[in-house]
Amino acid sequence: MAGNREFLNRRLHSLLGVIPVSLFLVQHLVVNSFATRGEESFNAASHFMESLPFRYFLEIFIIFLPLLFHAIYGLYIAFTAKNNVSRYGFFRNWMFMLQRVSGVITLIFVAWHVWETRLAAAFGAEVNFQMMANILDNPFMLVFYIVGVISAVFHLANGLWSFAVSWGITISPRSQQISTYVTMVIFVALSIIGLRAIFAFV
Repeated sequence: MAGNREFLNRRLHSLLGVIPVSLFLVQHLVVNSFATRGEESFNAASHFMESLPFRYFLEIFIIFLPLLFHAIYGLYIAFTAKNNVSRYGFFRNWMFMLQRVSGVITLIFVAWHVWETRLAAAFGAEVNFQMMANILDNPFMLVFYIVGVISAVFHLANGLWSFAVSWGITISPRSQQISTYVTMVIFVALSIIGLRAIFAFV
């Protein structure tokens, strides 16, 4: 019974990591990329997202609750996983360990980002280009955001590989190898989008 519950929890954790958490991250990166077109473009894109109908319902049930489950159960997986890269330095062993490490870093980053933006907005602050420019004007915060975005994107890309394996989409060694290349391209592409957005605020 406990084994079945853990199997279902891991499946749910994996599914929520892709739908909706990964989709939300991609959407967030796309909105932030409008900063590369200037302050006015970013503010317009940000305002559009804030003006969506049923916004609070979407944020609570489509973003925050799935993210909360994925984060809490992800911490359980991270701290109970048996990493063996010291004995077996294979590529996938490293990816297994880095998935757990990047998950913890991403959780810290997301929690801080929500605190700085969403909670600030709840107290009357305006989430706009100038707010992000002020945050990233601090060199420490700039490095923190760079590390946080790269960790989040890596966690997404490598998580897609794991999802495809655990859900039986990529079964053969050949399909898993192709999936590795595809997810690496996703990692590089989304990292470029995320970093360009960060430096657009600087």
